[in-house]
Amino acid sequence: MKKVIGLFSLLCMLSFFSCSLTQNNLVSPDGKISVELQTDSSRVLRYTVKNGDQTVLEPSILGLKRNDMDFSNLEIVSISDKKEVSGNYITPAEKKLNNTYRANEYNVRVKNSKGKEMIITFHLADNGVAFRYVFDENSEDEKTIEKENTSFKFSLTSKGWLHPHDDVKNCWAKTCPSYEDNYIIDVPVNTQAPKQAGWSFPALYRVGDSWVLLTEAGLEPSYCGTRLAQDSPDGEYFIEFPQRGETVKPTDPVTPISRLPLRSPWRVIMIGRLNDIVENTMVTDLSEPSRIENIDFVKPGLAAWSWGIEKDNSVNYDRQKQYIDYASSMTWEYVLIDVEWDKRIGYDRIQELIDYGKSKNVGIILWYNSSGDWNETHYTPKSALLEKDARRAEFERISKMGVKGVKVDFWPGDGPSAIQYYYDMMQDAADYKLLVNFHGTTVPRGWSRTYPNLMTLESIKGFEFITFAQETADLAPQHCATAVFSRNVVGPMDFTPVCFGEIPGIQRRTSNGFEIALTVLFQSGIQHYVETPESMVKQPDYVQEYMKQVPRVWDDIKLIEGFPAKYAVFARKAGGKWYVAGINAETTVKSLDLDLSKLNIQGEGIMITDGDTNRTFSQKTVTLDNGKLKVEVQPNGGFVIVF
Repeated sequence: MKKVIGLFSLLCMLSFFSCSLTQNNLVSPDGKISVELQTDSSRVLRYTVKNGDQTVLEPSILGLKRNDMDFSNLEIVSISDKKEVSGNYITPAEKKLNNTYRANEYNVRVKNSKGKEMIITFHLADNGVAFRYVFDENSEDEKTIEKENTSFKFSLTSKGWLHPHDDVKNCWAKTCPSYEDNYIIDVPVNTQAPKQAGWSFPALYRVGDSWVLLTEAGLEPSYCGTRLAQDSPDGEYFIEFPQRGETVKPTDPVTPISRLPLRSPWRVIMIGRLNDIVENTMVTDLSEPSRIENIDFVKPGLAAWSWGIEKDNSVNYDRQKQYIDYASSMTWEYVLIDVEWDKRIGYDRIQELIDYGKSKNVGIILWYNSSGDWNETHYTPKSALLEKDARRAEFERISKMGVKGVKVDFWPGDGPSAIQYYYDMMQDAADYKLLVNFHGTTVPRGWSRTYPNLMTLESIKGFEFITFAQETADLAPQHCATAVFSRNVVGPMDFTPVCFGEIPGIQRRTSNGFEIALTVLFQSGIQHYVETPESMVKQPDYVQEYMKQVPRVWDDIKLIEGFPAKYAVFARKAGGKWYVAGINAETTVKSLDLDLSKLNIQGEGIMITDGDTNRTFSQKTVTLDNGKLKVEVQPNGGFVIVF
């Protein structure tokens, strides 16, 4: 009798467990990546992500809280049948011009404790998972998303390569946050961020044999840009909204406020080997198609830029004319004229430079200060683009003058009004056929697909910081070898690379071979080079010839091998040629046995690498042996090979 009662009790317990735990599986097209959904007896909805048999995200929380309704405790109502999605699109400013994708999507309809429903759409590709929250009903009144419960939970053995997010107004002239810090590398996942603002997207993790990169895509003005919270208890990272003040006006809200329907940005989880991260296009795959009908004016290119080395005093008529001559001699498409051109040169003489540039086949890009009163910057033109009517009048004026694009600096942060300002800027610039470079800015979120005139964004501790402090110069090799696996993965990056000469007051740690490799490793729709005319002319003829021929648009990208903060070897394809480049961020010689067989290369390649010293070059012919190539890379050195 006791055995019967015991069996009955066990059956009751199993019955209770099955009733209190609902589990559902979603899969990628190749079946390797899967998501398991579970709702426990407390109605907390969690998702688990697997790469094959390996769990890369442990049960993590889904849900959010609206001002009028709490969607924290959820029950699954239904899961739609698998919907196969695919597409083709072009992104002139991104890592690949022509893109194709396929994925499986599922609409998971959930309800809260009061029976109100929400949809969570899951997108599973063969190299990652994404999801977003959707309210598809209509409302007359505005709803506020007060917080997201969204989390990403890693095993405690996982490590992160993470970018500290700056607290609002906590840096020079109150220009933060602007995603301009050095990465903290190889840290345990429960490490607290150094500042309250937390960790920036993208965030890179190693989980056993797999790599995971977290970011977001498809951010629209109805929402805010987000990041990861400062604390990650037991390896669990939570979505964090912007801080008060990351807005155009101080009274603007930092949380999403909108009438329904409303969709959150996609929470993107790239998964796989390191090449699955580097080659991943999910950020643009998930973003809205182009809103510009005619993109014939969108012409990626290379640009000469004086300010990187020479700073404010170089912004004068005579020097900029010399830079136009320099760009022309290098066959580069653009010259960027930086801060206070309106005072130091003036519109009339800028017109002369534009006309002179036309005669040399060089276009002019002009710098602008985006800001109103949210920071203390003094550089002009300031506030010329803040109000819509004034902005469109300015764009009409410079477009008629023949200006090709604008660099817009010192953005306020990630609040919804700031996101709206970005969108207005991109659309208005497109109306007047102007290219756009955002500087002192948020991180890419796929906007270059929606607005192909968006050529690049800074959102990196770029070369200019190397000129400010020796400490930054000392960290540059490691920083560059981290950015290629993190920041540059999610979109074009205006680092402004390539310096062969000396930096006033700073000892450059990277070799010339390292610097020339960045022409391939770093990707930007318009790549602004800091190398000066006087330094370039001192370089060997073969280096100058190579710098003239660096591709403006890339057709393909492959990671050959590498490891964040240590070294990287990439291959990019353009015009039927493969460009293979590598950097060594460590202080000892690195001997590499490169496997290039997947590139299907025929014939010999020409390698440019370091010479007898780290300030010289050498050139030689290399031949593959059954697709393999041995390369020796000097400390803080690099190379580029053209096949």
